[in-house]
Amino acid sequence: MRRRLAPQAHRSNALHPGAWWLWALGLATAASRTTNPLLIGLLIGVAGYVVAARRTSAPWARSYGAFVKLALVVIGIRLVFAIVLGSPIPGTHLIVTLPEVPLPDWAQGVRIGGRVTAEGVVFALYDGVRLAGLLICVGAANALASPARLLKSLPGALYEVGVAVVVAMTFAPNLIADVQRLRAARRLRGRPDKGVRGLLQVGLPVLEGALERSVALAAAMDARGFGRTAAVPARVRRTTAVLTLGGLMGVCAGTYGLLTADGTTYGLPVLGVGLAAALGGLWLGGRRSVRSRYRPDRWGVRAWLVAGSGAAVATLMIAASSSASDALHPGVVPLVAPTLPLLPAAAILIGLLPAFVAPVPPPAEAPVSARPAKPPRMPAKEKTS
Repeated sequence: MRRRLAPQAHRSNALHPGAWWLWALGLATAASRTTNPLLIGLLIGVAGYVVAARRTSAPWARSYGAFVKLALVVIGIRLVFAIVLGSPIPGTHLIVTLPEVPLPDWAQGVRIGGRVTAEGVVFALYDGVRLAGLLICVGAANALASPARLLKSLPGALYEVGVAVVVAMTFAPNLIADVQRLRAARRLRGRPDKGVRGLLQVGLPVLEGALERSVALAAAMDARGFGRTAAVPARVRRTTAVLTLGGLMGVCAGTYGLLTADGTTYGLPVLGVGLAAALGGLWLGGRRSVRSRYRPDRWGVRAWLVAGSGAAVATLMIAASSSASDALHPGVVPLVAPTLPLLPAAAILIGLLPAFVAPVPPPAEAPVSARPAKPPRMPAKEKTS
């Protein structure tokens, strides 16, 4: 039963990378609709569990930890800004009074130092936690979706843009892998790998490897004829540009309407019209591409379940934000303890579905031992009379 629910992943049943991105964007949308740290912590836990259950051993799959560290840095920076530069939230619970730097008259409304209240710090903490949740959801998509397979799934009109995006996405994972490899090599040689000296001695080989990888990538793209376009009539090019730009503007306007409370009436129709126009423009623009696809990824039932779970989390959180806004946005003036609303929490748990229906990645191969294997022991010779 478990094998049928989540079979072993191989080339023919691998999950479409776009499904992972739709799932992660659904979780990120849900995180943007609340400042409740309990709900955002639950979203982070759901994303982390799915990554731990379905992450492969590829180098780009190790970037999730870097996104988590970046999220912690973002929270720290947000708190430092609120303490040093002040907060727009008034408060009565004084924590400390810092020395205030006098500023000129043209800098009214800006201060450095002064009173630090608990209300302002808690407001900054809620805001930083929300941004950290968005970063971690995006990091989950980077750790689960293969950039190369995602590039192959893009429409032909977005191929050149997709190559640039994929190269940018794979830069950080490759850089992290290079740093880890060089630090391990220095530890094996008994050399320091921490501190300023270790960082300086590791930075030069990492930079050299990045330059060599860039040159090799440029040569490979040139050898494959990157940038070739087919002859397309001018009328088709103009129609493609109008549909694509108009569709993207409609998608932006519709998404803004869905994310705001005042635009829920026009958000969905505008988003639908924009998506239809953008897809039509991408279909026409794909005629300029002369490339072919080898064994394209299929969008199967499991991809629908994974993408649908993220969409369900986002839809239910948007619906809950209009009916239970007090629970999703705990107040800071006066200070109240955040509570965990049951219905939004149950909606977030739907995001765990990919951990049970997505194909299980193959286990990582164990490293081969350098010690030679012992020869088999020969049986003792029988004594002859």
